[in-house]
Amino acid sequence: MEVKIVFSDIDGTFLTENKTVSEKTELAVKTLLEKNIKFILVSARMPEAIYPITEKIGVNIPIISYSGGLVLTEEEKILHDKKISFDATKKTLLELKKYLDISINYYSGRNWFVEKIDARVQREMEITSATAELANFSELLVKNILPNKILIMTEPEICAKMEIELGEKFSELNVVRSSKTLLEIMDREVSKAEGIKILLKHFNFSVENALAFGDNYNDVEMLKFVGCGVAMGNAPDDVKKIADKITTSNEDDGIYNFLAKEKLL
Repeated sequence: MEVKIVFSDIDGTFLTENKTVSEKTELAVKTLLEKNIKFILVSARMPEAIYPITEKIGVNIPIISYSGGLVLTEEEKILHDKKISFDATKKTLLELKKYLDISINYYSGRNWFVEKIDARVQREMEITSATAELANFSELLVKNILPNKILIMTEPEICAKMEIELGEKFSELNVVRSSKTLLEIMDREVSKAEGIKILLKHFNFSVENALAFGDNYNDVEMLKFVGCGVAMGNAPDDVKKIADKITTSNEDDGIYNFLAKEKLL
């Protein structure tokens, strides 16, 4: 397998648990780029929560945000922008009113909207360095400002329950947990694998040239799609089972260790 492009999830994969990039991970990225091997961050995050990471380590790379819903080149040119339809957004927001103790986040393009800034939203702003804007979701719909993603923050039991219930109720949506407390809602055509397809076509690479790292359930399609899918050591067993290979954890420089072992650095 000739690796020409490497994709990596962010949280739990590219970042350590304290949300920083280790020295070895940074070295791995820069070494790949020097060898003319593309490196792409793939995340459920919005662009404004990804760019602070790339800026901090001093690299300019394409990104796949909203789990494939918005794909941008290194020049920030939009290659793909898939939003939830008006009707599906309206029905989803109405359904969400049935749940208690949830924080609803409405992401559209480069903007993050909330109807109130609670403790969960405040923590997300601190983690991602992105800024939430106050807005009325109904007014956004009237203005036809549709979301790439609706994110629910809640407790683990509620999150698991909502994933099942909303997934069964809305066949037109992709409803998946990205962590125990985060539920991502997007158009059903959106996935990290679809985002990867867009960039492979852009660079004229085949899927056999692609390698990907991931650690969670929303990485499964990506890991199964690429030529070599690598699960992090901290990934759940179900994710490890579908991966081609397993590396060490995000706390133990899993990306660097795998690439070094495969003589890609």
